[in-house]
Amino acid sequence: MKLLLISDKEEPYLYDYYVPGRLKDYDLILSAGDLKPVYLRFLVTMARAPLLYVHGNHDVRYERDVPEGCDCVDGCFTVVKGLRILAFGGSAWYNGEPHQYTEKQMERRIRKTRRAVKKAGGVDIILTHAPPRGYGDGDDPAHRGFACFTRLIEEYQPKYFIHGHQHLNYKSFSKRVLQVGETTVINACGRYELEIQTAD
Repeated sequence: MKLLLISDKEEPYLYDYYVPGRLKDYDLILSAGDLKPVYLRFLVTMARAPLLYVHGNHDVRYERDVPEGCDCVDGCFTVVKGLRILAFGGSAWYNGEPHQYTEKQMERRIRKTRRAVKKAGGVDIILTHAPPRGYGDGDDPAHRGFACFTRLIEEYQPKYFIHGHQHLNYKSFSKRVLQVGETTVINACGRYELEIQTAD
């Protein structure tokens, strides 16, 4: 299965300079947040594949301009094309605007999904906006990752943890792909292509 991972930065290659058929091979698109609604609508229309998204810390615009044709999975556990996906949008709290959470608030959101994850027998992908603490995050309050995400990796050991929020040109950026035990952590900023072997 071929996945397109996107977040934070609209890619001219996929939008301004789009060539018909460029998205035809993707089976699923995952957005880790902070992208314009019109961009998501364009991609889901051109790709004709499901597009799942979580909110970034700047995505208050989604409330007045919904990305039609796309599915919000923020705070949910869902199964798509055989992939078990757990998703949480938002960033660490830093100025009190929407889609910002304290550690305790994010922990409460996680607790609400535990029964569904247990019933499904685990998670294949965790999709978030913010990174896990200590793996691809920044040191400033706005870009610090969640420690509860790091614990989720340790507990569930998903194949992939996909996040955004940390732009590739940030001073604190280290690597796009990190390995944490059995989990591959991927920064989806811009675009990233991922091939996954499924049981089907």
